[in-house]
Amino acid sequence: MSRKPWQLNRRTFLKGVGVSCMLPYLECMGAPAVASASAAGAPKRMCFVYFPNGVGLPPEDSPHRADWSWFPRGSGKDYTFTKTLEPLEPHRDKLSILGGLSHPNSRSVLGHIAGDTWLTGGDLRGSRYMNQVSVDQVAAQALAPHTRYPFLALSTDGGVGYKSRISTLSFDLSGNPIPSEHRQRDIFERYFSPNGGGTTEDRRKSLQQGQKIVDLVLEDSKRLSRHLGSQDKAKMDEYLSSLSSVEAQLQRNEQWLDIPLADFDASNLNLNVDATVDPEAYLRSTFDLMVLGFQIDLTRVMTFMMAREDGMGFGENFPMLALGIKKGHHKISHDKTKDHWIEWGRYDQWLTKQFAYFIDRMKNTHDEYGPLLDNTLTLYGSACSNTHNARNYPLVLAGGENLGLQHGEYTVFDEKHVPMSNLYVSMLNAVGIPTVSFADSNGPLPSVFA
Repeated sequence: MSRKPWQLNRRTFLKGVGVSCMLPYLECMGAPAVASASAAGAPKRMCFVYFPNGVGLPPEDSPHRADWSWFPRGSGKDYTFTKTLEPLEPHRDKLSILGGLSHPNSRSVLGHIAGDTWLTGGDLRGSRYMNQVSVDQVAAQALAPHTRYPFLALSTDGGVGYKSRISTLSFDLSGNPIPSEHRQRDIFERYFSPNGGGTTEDRRKSLQQGQKIVDLVLEDSKRLSRHLGSQDKAKMDEYLSSLSSVEAQLQRNEQWLDIPLADFDASNLNLNVDATVDPEAYLRSTFDLMVLGFQIDLTRVMTFMMAREDGMGFGENFPMLALGIKKGHHKISHDKTKDHWIEWGRYDQWLTKQFAYFIDRMKNTHDEYGPLLDNTLTLYGSACSNTHNARNYPLVLAGGENLGLQHGEYTVFDEKHVPMSNLYVSMLNAVGIPTVSFADSNGPLPSVFA
């Protein structure tokens, strides 16, 4: 069959903005607007979970090093967890501990701004904010045809924050931050109740009205843009890009309107949680929503920022609320008192317990293809090692047994030869997105991935 002039080859690659990867199936490739999991085989998913301010790393001469250093003792398969990562012991065969990785362009900046580049590898060393697309958005673009929503961007604080105090992990193709969501009840009602409690026809009318409004705003904004100066025009372009995203999702919602959500049990969800009262309940409620979203194939890409950098936001008070420590997270990371390493280690351990809860839920929750964890790559970590040191990121890569991962080891990479973006190249390839490079990568990760 001859290809029409407007049709693209299905192996067309998108290059630029720090990435080279295969384009997702588009209509001009002859792909259907909506693809089901059964048609595409077992879903391949990607998830990122972030915590701020680095981790406790007592020096070698400290009596607390053996118990409270974040990184394990030993290496390879013979490593031993310290108390900090001990909650992950039951999942040892489902995860890998990674050391030595970081983004070269972030190594010389204060650690808190490195959080902005954790998923991008962008260069923020200058005065201008010149970030680039995050790896989750590359995955979301490619995997979007299979699901109702391309991605979920979640955080404890919501919104985007600001440079070095960002409250989202996700950045669009222009390097602009994508607002995250943080109110569990709103998230549930928006994404897990697509008809909003009304009839399908009511929802269709609402979507069509939304499209008309966006069309009118887009038309007026484009007309106005022609009369603006360069700086205002740049801001308007960002606004138009945001509106275009809204328009695209409205169109997606209409395509999926007649396709019912898979049946699910929401009886275990606790949506009446408050991060300022019970942080553990809050974090676990978000994790429960994420598990449910993956279980019903609502999306295949999620990010969750457990707290913001530098003492900003709700997460600063979590050590006080959860453990009775009299200092906030950022203050602990700078403290030099006698019990400093114990307090920091206890809080690192508490964060690990929350992530272990998520891994346990993913391992014991099934879809038609088996445990969710086996088809999901999940990266947990921070963009600092110790306070402001933006190198040797603490990282745990979990899941993906069916995606070719070989777990069970603690590996320390040489930062001179292996940038963190190599990990993202391998993750994208593992979920079926053929990728040559991402950001400043120089190849795939040399281990863990088969």
